[in-house]
Amino acid sequence: MRNLSIAIVTVTLAAGIHSAWAQETKGSEKAEAAEAAKSAPALASALKDVKISLEEGLKAAEAQGKPISGKYEVEEGKLQLSVYTTKDGKYSEVIVDHQTGKIVKAEPITEKEDLAEAKRQAAGMAKAKVSLADAVAKVEKAHPGYRAVGIAAELEGGANADVRLLKGATMKQVDEKL
Repeated sequence: MRNLSIAIVTVTLAAGIHSAWAQETKGSEKAEAAEAAKSAPALASALKDVKISLEEGLKAAEAQGKPISGKYEVEEGKLQLSVYTTKDGKYSEVIVDHQTGKIVKAEPITEKEDLAEAKRQAAGMAKAKVSLADAVAKVEKAHPGYRAVGIAAELEGGANADVRLLKGATMKQVDEKL
């Protein structure tokens, strides 16, 4: 009976921790989606002359490890294509030139919040059956006229990806099974 009580307490605590983590993740996803929607017009403008798709950027970053997320973003007034990768238990941010598809730089992820996010994304990719690049291609095909501008793996009821799409200055987010 004592072992059963300990098991129940353990399962209850684990469920509570998972629930808190899931709510924290959903809260940060909502905040990030709101920020992305707000920045959609600037991003749409910056993407007008871009030659490299998100899918191509993810494939280019594979030289530095397995992509676990990627996004176009306007950083300090400049457009950049940032891809998080994992290799041998380490995490890197890879910047891909959005005109040539070549890697501009790759840096280890060390900042606490970014590292925690990379670990969550890697957990999603560990269960994935398809690459992020393949998921982007599938989502773009299912949403004609939209361009994928961000994707992040997650482990929510299985391996999934949050995919951000842009059409003009309209941003939307869809989930895709990995």
